[in-house]
Amino acid sequence: MGSRILTSKKQAAELGRIRTGYSRPNPKNPKGRPIPVRSATFLLSSHSEQYIARAAELYGGAVEQWTPQGQSVAQWRVITEARELRAILPAGDPLSQSYELWSGGGCSRRCDGVTEQLSRRPCLCRAEYGEDWHLQNEVEQGSVCKTTSRIGVMLPDMPDLGVWRLETHSHYAADVMAGGVDTVLQATEGKSMMPVRMWIEQRNVMRPGGPKHFPVVMLVPSIPALRHALSGPLSTAAALDPSTLNRPALEAGSAERPDYLADARECTTPADVIKVWHRARAAGHGSEGLLADLKQIAEDVEAGVDPRTGVVDDDQGDDEPGPDADGVYDVEVLAEGDPEPPTAYPAAAWPEAAQPGGGAR
Repeated sequence: MGSRILTSKKQAAELGRIRTGYSRPNPKNPKGRPIPVRSATFLLSSHSEQYIARAAELYGGAVEQWTPQGQSVAQWRVITEARELRAILPAGDPLSQSYELWSGGGCSRRCDGVTEQLSRRPCLCRAEYGEDWHLQNEVEQGSVCKTTSRIGVMLPDMPDLGVWRLETHSHYAADVMAGGVDTVLQATEGKSMMPVRMWIEQRNVMRPGGPKHFPVVMLVPSIPALRHALSGPLSTAAALDPSTLNRPALEAGSAERPDYLADARECTTPADVIKVWHRARAAGHGSEGLLADLKQIAEDVEAGVDPRTGVVDDDQGDDEPGPDADGVYDVEVLAEGDPEPPTAYPAAAWPEAAQPGGGAR
């Protein structure tokens, strides 16, 4: 039997990245820093040419070889024509957020907004620039941390099992993305996958020097109706095809619903009738009406009445003594307080939840 390292992180393989922008050479200074470009459509990149070729088939665009800024290993990318992506959030919490400051030596700060995790000191950016410290990046980039959100999603029509990581540094997108993911987690308790839609939405906010434009990646559950996203964990089939959630339950399952009353009428003991009730409840078909009908059938069976016909069992009359010559039956008289004689079938005990008012559904 296999064993695991209890303190290790369990995560799916990262197949590639989903990006919302790219960079182009600076025409005024070809050797200088490239100019960042915001994209109206999603961009996918990966070390695998096969993945990017498939993405180009699905979402449009041309496959090209590309080397990320500051790296030496070439990758593949496609600037797609897709303004929206359909994806699946895996079970658990797929979102990671922090304030980060990177330099040539790697990540020098990683903060949760209260404590800088590497030095274990209070938020350094807030201490230096105040509550609106994040605006400092609009004045001088690289002087304060950037809001960093990373989320892993599965693209159901792409090859292989793994996640595609979307990373954004938008301070305003962080709240929107966290709100969408938290809605999903509240509904599924992190126990199932959830289909989602993602798109790039352009926003603006007023600043003292004029309006500030920025993109926000919107992420919302992709389901036919809101109640589906709030009704608990979804099956894998529903996550892959949300349209199945819109099919009426009776239309989808009425043909398979057993005839519990017919099954109960074939029973020969009350205990067998109770088993029919347990089976109905386990299948989600229990109801007060069915419970009452099954109890009546159990009483008929115990009394020797054939529940299929309503006729008293013929065998029961054969051994009964008839009246004497005076028309009197020979019966045993019990004194008050004497115990009842045993019955052929002792009274069956219905489960507590099946008692009237016991909450049976």
